Amino acid sequence: MKKKTILIIDGQGGRLGVLLTERIKTALTNFSITAVGTNSIATAAMLRAGADHGATGEYPVICAAPQALYIVGPVGIGIPASLTGEVTPGIAEAVGRSPAEKILIPGEGCAIHIVGTTRCTLGEYADRAVAKILELEAAKNG
Repeated sequence: MKKKTILIIDGQGGRLGVLLTERIKTALTNFSITAVGTNSIATAAMLRAGADHGATGEYPVICAAPQALYIVGPVGIGIPASLTGEVTPGIAEAVGRSPAEKILIPGEGCAIHIVGTTRCTLGEYADRAVAKILELEAAKNG
């Protein structure tokens, strides 16, 4: 049976992607993790953290996003030119058009402010992302 896929997208140094990969790999063993970095440093970091597959750039996001059940990453992956310009319009569009559930994590680096969120460490956000996926999976499985 084919494993369900979680697409993790990150940029810059991949620190959030590493935390997400480690926590998701531990908590959701029945999922395959595809890690796409907006640069090769982020991709390599997520692969070292245990991602099953990895690629870099816009086209891998365009190909992987429609197949994923969940897309997880910083909120900037849905906004062109965010993550210090690493998110292309094609990446943002692929994320937005994907039928996947999107679990987006707020950050301070993109001049994007989300009202109603509490300030957390990246680790706490990663834990919340895992909890949200588990909640959504439980609701699907009834």
